[in-house]
Amino acid sequence: MKAWQVVRKGPPSKALELRDVAIPEPRAGQLRVRVATTVCNLNEVDGCYGRYRTVDPPLPYTLGMEAVGVVDAVGEGAEIWLGQRVMMTGAGATGAHAEYVVGDQAMAFECPDRFDDHSAAAFYFPFHVAYVSLVERGGLKAGETVLVHGGAGGVGSAAVQLAKALGARVIATAGSPAKVEFCRSMGADIAINYSTGDWADEVAQATENRGVDVACDLVGGEVTTETMRVMAYGGRLMLTGFSGGIEAEDEAGLLPRSIIFGNISVAGVLLAYGDPNAFGLAGIHLVPRERGEQIHTHLLELHNTARIRPVVHDVTSYTELPAALERMERRETMGRSVIQWTAQSD
Repeated sequence: MKAWQVVRKGPPSKALELRDVAIPEPRAGQLRVRVATTVCNLNEVDGCYGRYRTVDPPLPYTLGMEAVGVVDAVGEGAEIWLGQRVMMTGAGATGAHAEYVVGDQAMAFECPDRFDDHSAAAFYFPFHVAYVSLVERGGLKAGETVLVHGGAGGVGSAAVQLAKALGARVIATAGSPAKVEFCRSMGADIAINYSTGDWADEVAQATENRGVDVACDLVGGEVTTETMRVMAYGGRLMLTGFSGGIEAEDEAGLLPRSIIFGNISVAGVLLAYGDPNAFGLAGIHLVPRERGEQIHTHLLELHNTARIRPVVHDVTSYTELPAALERMERRETMGRSVIQWTAQSD
């Protein structure tokens, strides 16, 4: 099969090679999908450079997190999935940018017929991450004010839509006039260009110095520190991503004094479903699979009533994956960049 493999460290155009490799076989509890579409992720760009510590297997390895396709083989205990069309994640958050990918059934979800392959690829991770951040961990309630950093990205645009659908007032930040307008089109009540002034002051003014109830921080680093300034009493700051630089994931940044005197909560967000204690007390806890199924059902209901929608920025042939990843690296995209592997399904 064809697969994009990281063979050296560097930008995607230098790190990746399209190779012929063996079709993977599913183990117990796993399923194999014949891939229709995949999507680009900033974490994959970081993986090409070798700076993503969470997913950094020995070279060479097949890149790619999420895929959409039909299950063509299963391991013991996953027989129910055979022949189903699914949205899924490759095992170990790798392997998706290929003609076939193997993943754990805990990270696979049904893909209703109303989704074509493009919209399905743009739906799964953005809306699941946004839901876990805003609702599961953030406890968002109708009438509260939400701040979404990186509101024009894949997860950001999903978070803006989801918060609005759940009855929140939404403030979004983005890095250009076009992206600010895009955030407004997604439903943001207020959209702020963080590159032209002090966005924190603008958030303070927009909330009459009360602050925001929930912050979905997809940027990290200094943005996280500055967000402490604009949290309301009892506010919940969700550390959800590091688009401003993955190195912030392992750097000290928040001072206990700010958390204590602010009377706020700070929480982490990891989208991985399974047994919460699968890793014991190693500092890694998964979201229960049954909760993932409930989240997926709720999201499908919101989509079915047109309250949320996946956002596809562009569709690129699998042969041009490195160029698509580098467009994302240059911050030229909004929503999701989809990679086409097979003919589009109806």
